Amino acid sequence: MADEPPVPTYKFDNALASVFPSPKALGIAAAKAAASEIQKAVAERGRARIVVATGNSQIDLMDSLACHKDVPWKRVEVFHLDEYLGIEPEHAASFHHWIKSRVESRLPVAKMNYIDGTTSDAQAEINRYASLLMSGPIDVAFVGFGENGHIAFNEPEIADFDDPAVAKVVALDEASRLQQVREGHFADIGSVPKQAITLTCSTLFFAKSWICSVPELRKAEAVRDALEGPISTACPASLVRRHPSAFVFLDKDSASLLRFRNGH
Repeated sequence: MADEPPVPTYKFDNALASVFPSPKALGIAAAKAAASEIQKAVAERGRARIVVATGNSQIDLMDSLACHKDVPWKRVEVFHLDEYLGIEPEHAASFHHWIKSRVESRLPVAKMNYIDGTTSDAQAEINRYASLLMSGPIDVAFVGFGENGHIAFNEPEIADFDDPAVAKVVALDEASRLQQVREGHFADIGSVPKQAITLTCSTLFFAKSWICSVPELRKAEAVRDALEGPISTACPASLVRRHPSAFVFLDKDSASLLRFRNGH
């Protein structure tokens, strides 16, 4: 069998971005990198603590990661980035449901920590979750880019790269809510919750490494703005370029608007 061609990789400030021929190939590579980072943390400290993103962009990553039987999952503690407020964990569109079906049910992790989106006291829930999360280092964060450039649910209007909070309640902007409809999670925008609890930008930056899986043409503008635009909260995903150990996994469609893809 002929050797596969090398994967094009480019550096944008600190971030390393690689371009794959398909979302599946992207997911396989991102999973390999994630497994390596988790194994490294377990080798160094005897355990790993990771933050997992949800959504369609993360499916191929999680499907591939579930095949890595060499990862010592029983020494891995898992958190998730965000959760809608006012939605039951059994709801098909809840991030609790996504994590339970794609992570907890497939990987024998040591502990799975959920944000309770049904809480009647959001600040108390934030305090509880923040205390758990910050009780030790965060080794790896899986960070997707929203179509409007958000990371977690840090929307351009409210993102703060120096946020003193670990997590907070945010209002979801229309672009993010419409994205959830287009991805098939809700029937219409009226069904999408208007608020969520999210980890802040500064908390994400606390993670030792970022694994960013960003496939599909609909993410191309966000990718261009994040990697080639100003580092600014106007595109929160641009924070990836300041992180000391960030890996961005693109496919040919999500990378299609980058200048190097067009001969510049």
